[in-house]
Amino acid sequence: MKRRHFLGLALSIAATPTVARTSLERPRTLALRHLHTDERIEVTYRIGDRYQRPALHKLNWFLRDFRSQEVTVIDPKLFDILYDINSRLGNPEGRVEILSGYRSAGTNAMLRRASSGVARNSLHMSGQALDIRLEHASTRQICECAVSLSRGGVGHYPSSDFVHVDTGEVRRWGA
Repeated sequence: MKRRHFLGLALSIAATPTVARTSLERPRTLALRHLHTDERIEVTYRIGDRYQRPALHKLNWFLRDFRSQEVTVIDPKLFDILYDINSRLGNPEGRVEILSGYRSAGTNAMLRRASSGVARNSLHMSGQALDIRLEHASTRQICECAVSLSRGGVGHYPSSDFVHVDTGEVRRWGA
């Protein structure tokens, strides 16, 4: 009996990493639509714990400052936030609508002159912020879900119909 117990325990321990590895290796795919350019992209950006470099390059271009065509490196943790919001709201393959990705300093200054709601040192300028909507969820649902992740800043702008998510300090503002 002791030998059987030991063998059963050894087999279960040996099998556990395989089960865990299998679930961790699932591909993470995002479908995005940029509302200003009407460009669309669907890309597998991560498999397991490895970000896919070619996919990240495509996403960096997709989320460029569409006014100046400048590109920066977007924080991959933002993609994890988008993926997890979509998954928690019950539609992991749902399209994420992008209102704002990267902003050059010039674009950010221009937007600040036009609106009091644009931060001087916006995280959009460092590739750490996105303004989003989802086709399958309200901005209130998106906001609450993003807040529950506790992975950065979340701003709710119901009158403009979008949610700001970033990878900065955990904080919340807006309605």
